[in-house]
Amino acid sequence: MTPTPDITAPFIERLKTLYADMDAAYRTAADHYGFHCRGCVDNCCLTRFFHHTHLEYRYLREGFCALPGALRAEIRARARRVRQETAVAEKEGTAIRIMCPLNERERCRLYDYRPMICRLHGIAHEVHPPGRPAFRSPGCAAFSLQAAGRDDFRFDRTPFYRAMAMLENELKRAAGITAKLKMTVADMIATFEDRPS
Repeated sequence: MTPTPDITAPFIERLKTLYADMDAAYRTAADHYGFHCRGCVDNCCLTRFFHHTHLEYRYLREGFCALPGALRAEIRARARRVRQETAVAEKEGTAIRIMCPLNERERCRLYDYRPMICRLHGIAHEVHPPGRPAFRSPGCAAFSLQAAGRDDFRFDRTPFYRAMAMLENELKRAAGITAKLKMTVADMIATFEDRPS
């Protein structure tokens, strides 16, 4: 039987290029401000992000499946715990911040595969949404402390958002996907099998 061609592969290659562009732009802005993320009490890995795409899901799954089996099992167990504790907090109506299941000793186990929101978080930036006024975000608390007194640097996330949206839409058309993805990293890990399909 002839194997089904992987339609995701060319999109993953383009995603890697986009991620490299993001990382370079982020580094330039971080260097300008003298900002170096060393972890903090307001750690972004404690934030419950849903801003992911089907393409990022598939790339994260690729990285996960390349990990040793014992480590995959550990991460799955952490993801189950995160999801359970989050479900209890939601039911009780209480706020909760739980460390991402990929974070171990202040390090991401899938750092090279991390989604866009993880790559761009922290630094003051601007966004120019279509048909709406541009807005500026001040960055995280650690950034504000380290960057105090520095000249402003124009870090515009808009081109990266547009490029990601275009890639995602192309993948969805090619794969016949109609639904949006609304999952946290813990939710994604819960669905990963040992071999990407």
